[in-house]
Amino acid sequence: MTHIEKDLAALRRALGLTQGELAHKAGVTRETVSKVETGAVDPQLSTLVELARAMDLEFMVVPRALRTELEAFVRAGGRWLGQPPGVDAPPSVVDLILNNK
Repeated sequence: MTHIEKDLAALRRALGLTQGELAHKAGVTRETVSKVETGAVDPQLSTLVELARAMDLEFMVVPRALRTELEAFVRAGGRWLGQPPGVDAPPSVVDLILNNK
């Protein structure tokens, strides 16, 4: 199982969606969601895009050269590198998702 399958499953659960609910919103079958989440299939990019959009996300392909910096940005809670948490710091993407449940 790759990161994307685990991430999609974790996000679906964090949003309080069942596989069936996500499938309905994405226009795919529940079995498709299950197979994608368990790594039983190698999903088409269009399927991943629809699953992401159904969870109010935008699927984005990141150049390998920027991956480390982007992951650090996300781990920092969506704050600019070097910017301490506080009043002027923007909320992290994870905080926004979890607070909108």
